[in-house]
Amino acid sequence: MTTAGTAGGDSINHADLSKARAHWIDRDTVAWQVEPEHRHSLALGGLDGDLGVIRLSPGSLSEEQRRKWPHLAGFQALKVDPRDAGLVREALRGRVVAVARDSEGTPLAATGVQIPGVLDDLYAKAATAALGPSGRVVPRLALWAPTARKVELALYGGRGRTVRRMRRDDETGVWSVRGSPSWMGREYTYLVTVYSPAAGEIVTNEVTDPYSLAVTADGVRSRLVSLDAAALKPPGWDRLVKPAAVPLHRASIYELHVRDFSASDASVPEARRGTYTAFRCDSAGMRELRALARDGLTHVHLLPVFDLATVPERRADRTEPEGGLAALPPDSERQQESVARTAATDSFNWGYDPLHYTVPEGSYATEPDRRIAEFRGMVAGLNRAGLRVVMDVVYNHTHSTGVLDPIVPGYYHRLLDDGTVATSTCCAGTAPEHTMMGRLVVDSIVTWARHYKIDGFRFDLMGHHPKANLLAVRHALDALTPDKDGVDGRSIILYGEGWDFGEVAGGARFEQATQAGLAGTGIGTFNDRLRDAVRGGGPFDADPRVQGFGSGLAGAPNGSPANGTPEQRRDRLAGYGDLIRIGLTGSLRDYVLPSGRKGSEVSYNGSPAGYAAGPDDVVTYVDAHDNETLYDALAYKLPRDTPMADRVRMQALSLAMAVLAQGAAFVHAGSERLRSKSLDRNSYDSGDWFNRLLWDCADGNGFGAGLPPKAGNEDRWPYARPLLADPALRPDCAAINACRARFGELLRIRASSPAFALGSAAEIRRRLSFPASAEGVIALHVDTAGLDPRWTSVTVVFNATPSACAQAMPESAGTVALHPVQAVSDDPVVRESAFDPATGTLTVPARTVAVFVRS
Repeated sequence: MTTAGTAGGDSINHADLSKARAHWIDRDTVAWQVEPEHRHSLALGGLDGDLGVIRLSPGSLSEEQRRKWPHLAGFQALKVDPRDAGLVREALRGRVVAVARDSEGTPLAATGVQIPGVLDDLYAKAATAALGPSGRVVPRLALWAPTARKVELALYGGRGRTVRRMRRDDETGVWSVRGSPSWMGREYTYLVTVYSPAAGEIVTNEVTDPYSLAVTADGVRSRLVSLDAAALKPPGWDRLVKPAAVPLHRASIYELHVRDFSASDASVPEARRGTYTAFRCDSAGMRELRALARDGLTHVHLLPVFDLATVPERRADRTEPEGGLAALPPDSERQQESVARTAATDSFNWGYDPLHYTVPEGSYATEPDRRIAEFRGMVAGLNRAGLRVVMDVVYNHTHSTGVLDPIVPGYYHRLLDDGTVATSTCCAGTAPEHTMMGRLVVDSIVTWARHYKIDGFRFDLMGHHPKANLLAVRHALDALTPDKDGVDGRSIILYGEGWDFGEVAGGARFEQATQAGLAGTGIGTFNDRLRDAVRGGGPFDADPRVQGFGSGLAGAPNGSPANGTPEQRRDRLAGYGDLIRIGLTGSLRDYVLPSGRKGSEVSYNGSPAGYAAGPDDVVTYVDAHDNETLYDALAYKLPRDTPMADRVRMQALSLAMAVLAQGAAFVHAGSERLRSKSLDRNSYDSGDWFNRLLWDCADGNGFGAGLPPKAGNEDRWPYARPLLADPALRPDCAAINACRARFGELLRIRASSPAFALGSAAEIRRRLSFPASAEGVIALHVDTAGLDPRWTSVTVVFNATPSACAQAMPESAGTVALHPVQAVSDDPVVRESAFDPATGTLTVPARTVAVFVRS
């Protein structure tokens, strides 16, 4: 809510003040693309400078300034006249216009001014000031708002609203107030009176607390709580025993959406479906998670569970699609039409639209006000099932500029050179390179770790964060101890999307938390190289039938012209083979392949295929919530007449490349069960219908639920329609259960030997090799002598071809046998894998991954 006042007028009508092209980077320096011979100043209050003028003189940017602000390195530096230095602090609490004039004083150019740099300089002490709500009994509230002219606390209760004055600390720019015990449990907001560049005047914004620990339904107001209160803890919370921690390179991670988990599970009471409380039921889903944990799964990764903006938190406010969708034809457009009609108000969204970073989402609670205790109950339920919990966090953007910007206009969001908000992240991008936004990230993470016992964090679009910000998170977590904080922060894993794009690409603004940038830090990044080589092509192909190692490129062409000539297919298969080999090493940049090339010397779309310094730097996967599920990708890419049994084998083989690689293994929930989203490649707002996770195989796998939503998929409908209509592509229980069994075997094999978690680049280089293999076959050999108490070596053969293959076994003493897990597999095909001691040759059936051990 905003009310307005005035802040001075303009006398120059032609000046464009809708942009902010001048950058006030510290108390002494403004950077602006202007001619140095002109006269420059900062006019306070408007173009006329009716509230004062800060004179500027030409200078140059120092090396430190160029390093800190690389995108401004070519700008003209303008130095604040020392005689006007006393005006700086007050100037920032009103309108500031940069003005260039000729020698006669005629205005030549005028623009708004970007102020994050000077705020970080002037209010550096705010970096350690207490912020947000604190106090178990007597509450204290503190808000950083250095440019505000006034901040008041609005308290809500049974008698309406009361307003309390807040005191400003001039050194930090923090406004604070101390209350009484009666305030606990009450709703509150801040009334921030501040100059708004967007409005062009002083306004009063009523805002929630960016450090909120609790909020009312839909995040309308903050609520004062102590997270130590017994009422907010489920039974046994303070005595919760966690599963044993593992380093990232030993982690196996299952990516799961809270609502997907139980919304379609009839074994969960209806009132608890789609909520945190479903993780405390003895349901089909929980039984399956416990079984996966027994197989060797270590972590469940939850898609966003912080307070998000796009799902109504009260059930009564939601509208779901009409019933009867299951009765419609499998290739019909009507399902997606029905889902689209209610998408804005239904119960589903992935949740990458943050509202309050440090509050659990209320739509996943049985009632919004129960969110904290029920969220903790979910964590406890997963921990008791043998699984540690990872949160998907999204600090790179907010749902809109209305979340943070009204508090300190122009600060929390990354601005482009002209002052407009960067949106390369999809939405209003934040600026963690600014001290207080970066601090908000760290403080929020620490709160989730200490008070919700979260075991890991996955950072969305992590490449839009500075590397320094992620290292600050790591440092803050490492300082948490069981005695002091109730958690061992060193056991908390960190990973994320290290993509390099947008206005920050190539280090344009700072050293980024990208794949290459984080090498050697132990903070993992997703390996898209192996993903694309296994699946084939890339996520944005016009023709989705481009084949890869795991989708038929090796001997099962699908006839698409996108795959090229036979010679081109063979060349691409060879290239994919090297990408996969590098991926199996943990994407090591200095691993030398049999070809003699290092991982860093192999190209992936013009970038080094190998980028990691060690296996803790990488997360290996073949599918995730983004893009088509693995089953759907194979539906497009495998030849249409591929039997379901062979589809299962290729699904298992593709998953094996992630599970048996060095580094963290990551799988999208349901891929072990052939999960389909009916070919939807971006199901973020596709409702429960297209996002169903079906634990009962009699319900199918989700394929044939209708054409995927028109938005984002219509260009692929011509490819999708005949596939969805084909009943041969809808797996039965035998197929679903076979895939689940193969995945369980892979997890047990991964957990059975240190061969798949060697732990360091040096050990990987010393022990791991790739014996020569036939086209369409990759052989991986690990020398485990002195490392594994049972076996001296482990050899894996990935045969992606439609024919059995013979693979030479590296010479060594001892008996070679099929891995004991596969030796008793209910898959008769893998049991045909054999070793001939007379020739030293392994035989592996078609479309099979076989693991051999030497004792």
